[in-house]
Amino acid sequence: MMDRFLQRFENVLDPFEDDAGSGEDGVYRTGHLRPLPAETNAFIWHFALQAKGPLIGLLIAGGLTGGIEAVLFTGVGWLVDALGHSTPETLVSDHFWLIAGLLFVTLIGRAALLFASSVLEEQVISPSFYNRIRWQSYRRLMEQAYSFFQNDFGGRLAQKVQQVGMATGDFITTILQTFWSFVTFIFLTVTILGAIDWRMALVLVLWVAGYVWIVRNLLPKIREYGRASADARSIVSGRVVDSFTNILSVKLFDSSRQEDAFVKDGFVYLVDMTRRSTRAITEVRTVVALLNGFMMSGVGVIAVMGWQAGSVTAGGVATALGLVLRLNQMSGWMMFNINGLVRNYGTIQDAVATITRLPTLIDAPDARPLVPAKGAIRYEDVTFHYGKGGGVIDHLSLDIRPGEKVGLVGRSGAGKTTLVNLLLRLYDLEGGRILIDGQDIAGVTQHSLRAAIGVVTQDTSLLHRSIRDNIAFGKPEAEEDDVVLAAERANAEDFIPSLRDPKGRTGYDAHVGERGIKLSGGQRQRIAIARVLLKNAPILVLDEATSALDSEVEAAIQENLVRMMEGKTVIAIAHRLSTIAAMDRLIVLDKGAIVEEGSHEDLLAKNGLYASLWRRQSGGFLFTESAAEAESAAAE
Repeated sequence: MMDRFLQRFENVLDPFEDDAGSGEDGVYRTGHLRPLPAETNAFIWHFALQAKGPLIGLLIAGGLTGGIEAVLFTGVGWLVDALGHSTPETLVSDHFWLIAGLLFVTLIGRAALLFASSVLEEQVISPSFYNRIRWQSYRRLMEQAYSFFQNDFGGRLAQKVQQVGMATGDFITTILQTFWSFVTFIFLTVTILGAIDWRMALVLVLWVAGYVWIVRNLLPKIREYGRASADARSIVSGRVVDSFTNILSVKLFDSSRQEDAFVKDGFVYLVDMTRRSTRAITEVRTVVALLNGFMMSGVGVIAVMGWQAGSVTAGGVATALGLVLRLNQMSGWMMFNINGLVRNYGTIQDAVATITRLPTLIDAPDARPLVPAKGAIRYEDVTFHYGKGGGVIDHLSLDIRPGEKVGLVGRSGAGKTTLVNLLLRLYDLEGGRILIDGQDIAGVTQHSLRAAIGVVTQDTSLLHRSIRDNIAFGKPEAEEDDVVLAAERANAEDFIPSLRDPKGRTGYDAHVGERGIKLSGGQRQRIAIARVLLKNAPILVLDEATSALDSEVEAAIQENLVRMMEGKTVIAIAHRLSTIAAMDRLIVLDKGAIVEEGSHEDLLAKNGLYASLWRRQSGGFLFTESAAEAESAAAE
């Protein structure tokens, strides 16, 4: 029953609310989500405004909590005085409303306030608000260009998303609830003690000044170490995840345990930053203990002296001592929370620097969906150097007719994959433009562009989900029969039924492990081919699509690949030239330029670079002395 009651409060905040970032036509545009503020205070305020109602409620509850604390200790003093002015027989009748009021505040008022505060924090704010911060941070990172993820650890980025949600939520709730309750208690304590004896209030004012001095002068060091520690934790997380993700390479090649040394280096940095932070915390705790000793001694001496002089009642002494003892307890606890605030602030600063970075590759403000028609592709004077200032692609122009099957050939680094990546707009051009059916790809939405192109790459990575989900990833609305048909056409039906994961899921329900590690290279490639077959895009890119397949399996699905290419514009990259020799046209690249083009027979007759590459492969993968002599003779 209580669960059902509390569930009513869990939907006050939507944990996945965000700006849609859509244009007037309702089409989502990559890079057009509202940017998150890059300044830390503005970042925190941005999210606080998204939950202002519940947070104002938490602020009120925090203030009332501090007020009830002060009232209870003051009530103890009133009760002591009441005991001194009444007999056991007349105590209740003489002070009924005082006793009843204290009982009500203790039994009902305090419990009701703590319940309301707990509901606000635990049901309304903690799950939904914290997750909203994570969700919006995740979405901003997903808006980043492909190159952004190439330059960082995936685990490090994931850690920042997790940390920023927790740190921002904790920072806000601690200020509104814990810190504000503490400030309210201090204000009421100064007021109450000032009414008893102004000198006690003066001691508290001096104590507050000392406390503020500590916060302003000693805690910044903790904040800086907190930020460094957060970055160190992200580095450690990134390195550990990188080791686990590439565990096979580590097992096969790391005989000298250099990976352990690499990860240990991250841990060493984390331990060093943590030790510096804890040294600063010990310094602060020591100063606070001395300051609290001065405060308690000062108030205690003045209270007792006042009682001796007859200006302070026994109840007043009890009130004063109770309040300062509670204040001592709260101040130590509050300093711990302030340390947490400072560390959380440092964590937010560290994460904000990454999460709020503006995407470098975005859709144009007036971008429209690509309307694929026949699949004509045109490279016009394209230049791209990965920002290096030279090499790769220089002023390249190429026309691919609708439905034409084109093979890209060249030595490693000639620019074959770069041309494909530019077509997919994983990078922005430095010069020229690329057109699909007359539409400049820089002026269409990235989502619609990539929806029109099916890609099978050499390095096939699958998602740690079911076989079914991986095949249907490019077409989530696909029916079960369509998924099965795609798997059959990719010759994957022979192994899928026998799959079983550690949780007992079998066949199409079996999960494949991180990056598809539970499958062989050939099995992963066949799932990737099935995914492209199901997507059925008008343009097809095959980047070493059958490289992970053995000859028997490759021959078995070759017919289906040919059928898949029917009616589509195809760009195929292969180092095994025999796999693309039957293409309509071969484009030979060297140092980012087209040096030859034509059919397989035409290029062999030209006896140029392609013929040289062909002779090397047809004579074996090793460039033997006999092959060199044959090439030299042919050149003569």
